[in-house]
Amino acid sequence: MQPDFTIKFWGVRGSVPTPGKATLAYGGNTSCVEVRCGEQVIILDAGTGIYPLSQELKAKDFDILLSHTHIDHIMGFPFLSQLYDEYCRIRVWAGHLLPQLMLESVMRRIMSPPVFPLKLEDLKAGVSFHDFHAGEDVLTPKFTRAGIRVRTLPLSHPDKATAYRIEYAGHSICYVTDVEHRTDKLDAALIRFINKTDFFIYDSMFDDAQFETYKGWGHSTWQHAMRLGEAAEVGTVVLFHHDPAAGDGTLDERKKALSKMKQPSCIAQEGLVLTPQTAHSRKSSGATGLRGG
Repeated sequence: MQPDFTIKFWGVRGSVPTPGKATLAYGGNTSCVEVRCGEQVIILDAGTGIYPLSQELKAKDFDILLSHTHIDHIMGFPFLSQLYDEYCRIRVWAGHLLPQLMLESVMRRIMSPPVFPLKLEDLKAGVSFHDFHAGEDVLTPKFTRAGIRVRTLPLSHPDKATAYRIEYAGHSICYVTDVEHRTDKLDAALIRFINKTDFFIYDSMFDDAQFETYKGWGHSTWQHAMRLGEAAEVGTVVLFHHDPAAGDGTLDERKKALSKMKQPSCIAQEGLVLTPQTAHSRKSSGATGLRGG
């Protein structure tokens, strides 16, 4: 019997896809996470990981929640096969653009010649674009009927970004990627937002030792993910949005460091599935509440 609430990773890399021998274990596709709340499908970001997802996705009606519209988070969107299926209904959401821009106009930029041979008007599916202000709930009758609540929070990132907290059936997941932390204190608003969530997926692009070099880039570190997770008493910290220069060896070393920490945690990799039913069953050095495939 399938769990009611599952999270599957299809793309875990930041900035640019990194296919090749150095990333075989964790994957080289950019950000894309599939969340299933009963029969409802919610996709977090549309990086290149959305293409392999589209090859297996059977749902004809689903929502895509974008953290922001930097290219690595939307570059897979034109290759979502469901866009070309007249029987599909797809809603795309973003909370970082208003009032200066609107999501549809931004997506039109990447789907227009000579950047891409097709336009939004060429899509056969029923696709709608929805803007909101980060900090508001994502409100739709479909979520309400299914008992899903989607809360949001603005994040510190160039051109802004949005964090999501999806709550369903007494469980929750927080997706907090592309955020730069302060070094002098923990973000109290973020701690409240992620408080006691089952899974805290966090931008872990850098290491504390290199963070000063990359200040202003809009990203955080894996050690800060652990600090936030402990402060907010989350179930499992999930390191995400890996540096394209961090190959399997680097992430393996990070996994060893995690195994020595009290806070349950894991490193996101393509094909990884999380379920709250097993999330708290045991502490892991990379396999708490997980299954591959």
